[in-house]
Amino acid sequence: MMAMLFSQRVILGKCEFEQVPKKLQKQVAGILIDECGMPELVPSEFGGAKDAVSE
Repeated sequence: MMAMLFSQRVILGKCEFEQVPKKLQKQVAGILIDECGMPELVPSEFGGAKDAVSE
């Protein structure tokens, strides 16, 4: 439940992924990538594309 709340806050720009509590970051990353299709909001260490270099 809290992971979904933080996922929505990240999507809405209310907080950055780095502000998500450490205990929830893996779960929030999964929600953002798998359920919301937004890997660009997740750092690469959690399987996202936020740190990827655009060419």
